[in-house]
Amino acid sequence: MLLAGEEWAARFEGFQREAWRLETLSQYLMPQEEEEFAAFRAGTRIDPYTVSNEYTDRLRRQAAEGRSQGRVHIVTRPLSAYLRFEFSQYYAPHALAGEKIRILDVTNRTNPLEGVQDFWIFDRSEVVLMNYHPDGRQINREVHDGDVARFIEYQRIALAESVPFEEYVKGLDV
Repeated sequence: MLLAGEEWAARFEGFQREAWRLETLSQYLMPQEEEEFAAFRAGTRIDPYTVSNEYTDRLRRQAAEGRSQGRVHIVTRPLSAYLRFEFSQYYAPHALAGEKIRILDVTNRTNPLEGVQDFWIFDRSEVVLMNYHPDGRQINREVHDGDVARFIEYQRIALAESVPFEEYVKGLDV
């Protein structure tokens, strides 16, 4: 089953304990980000402490309710322009709003999750595969029809092998 629109948004309102994502790409080409990305490349920066929008408000509400949202992003250095943008414009304010973001840098090591595609897992019971073209354009979101055990293991590995976002970006110019 493919997910879009309200069905997709409902996953983020309906989870009980945890929503978690694995990200594997160095860029995601999202039409709604084009203007912000262009502004970032031109030198515009935000103050992550002042960001308040629907997403950050939802993260704060979920954290207050005891519901966790997190992710691990697998990266290599040098960071792509898109990753520097994502770290600055999204990850910094999202982390401040309560999202548990971690980075798995595989620059000088073997990627323990080589070949694993992007996915979301909700309450350790439902997996949504995030399908992308190699350049980062999204194809679709697809509910995984099968056992989720391997995705729980991917999450365990990603968390064990990564560091908190705030630790990773110390001293980086993002």
